[in-house]
Amino acid sequence: MSDVTRRALRLLSLLQSRSVWTGPELAAELGVTTRTVRRDVDRLRELGYPVLTSNGHGGGYQLGAGRELPPLLLSEKEAVAVAVGLRLTAAAGIEGLDQEALRALAALERILPGALRAEVGAVSEAMGVVGRALPQVSSDVLLELATSVRDRVRVRLDYRRGDGERSQRRLEPHRVLAVDGHWYLYAWDLDREDWRTFRLDRMAEVHASTFGFTPRETGDVEQAVREAIAVSPYPKEVTVRVHLPVEQVSAMVPARAGTLTADGPDACLLRAGGNDLRGIALHLTWMDGRIEVIDPPELLEQFTWIARRAGEVAGDVDGADKGRRPDEPGSG
Repeated sequence: MSDVTRRALRLLSLLQSRSVWTGPELAAELGVTTRTVRRDVDRLRELGYPVLTSNGHGGGYQLGAGRELPPLLLSEKEAVAVAVGLRLTAAAGIEGLDQEALRALAALERILPGALRAEVGAVSEAMGVVGRALPQVSSDVLLELATSVRDRVRVRLDYRRGDGERSQRRLEPHRVLAVDGHWYLYAWDLDREDWRTFRLDRMAEVHASTFGFTPRETGDVEQAVREAIAVSPYPKEVTVRVHLPVEQVSAMVPARAGTLTADGPDACLLRAGGNDLRGIALHLTWMDGRIEVIDPPELLEQFTWIARRAGEVAGDVDGADKGRRPDEPGSG
């Protein structure tokens, strides 16, 4: 490969990595003069690459959109990163993208140099994603909603609630989030005039409209989604104070298990939901740190029951140990 060809490929790689480059910036990266940069840009244009030029402040060279996808030039680390991302996408539970991701990974490996192909292959073979089976999300639904969020246009969709009831929803989509393997849409419900959280795997026939909207004021979206999936759906809700920093407690509380709010540097408030208070109390006893019940008071009764029951079991074990002869199995 000649120096001119190698430099042209390097120039193409630089143009792909950033939206706009000035002539002096490209010259410094390539170690040539700005005149040579202009000649190399002309060579790329002759090969069919739409390199655009803009003048004035903030202007420079940029790679425009063409009718065909130009070859993707990646460094070694970038190629490995893309391979890892494709492998994770294949296991992300997005219907229609899993096989496409695997095909893209295979195509990537075919065009890489031998040494780099071996490295990417080794990384891919070393990776595995183990987890519970998750509901499949249509890639068409995901892309339609993400595009509607970007374009700020209303959507209409058929939605099935957890109890099986179906309804038509007219929404102003605000954000699409992935939480613990599930995909959610946070949107303003036009008919209910309130913010709502929807699971993408329960959607069908998503249609973007041509009606735009002005984004509404909203607070912490991630906190609102956590509240909607971890507290609101359940008949029992609790609030406790955990006497540990919120950063430490967050490692023990998955997003689908509750919401956390800092309460000073050494404590935080945890809100959670469940089907019964005893089950919630049992889960809370697994956590580190002192727990203070705020609401409801009945939750404290469940902790008292758990403590009494644990004492009874411990007493039975102590009694059995005291009744053994020293030479019996299980004795000290």
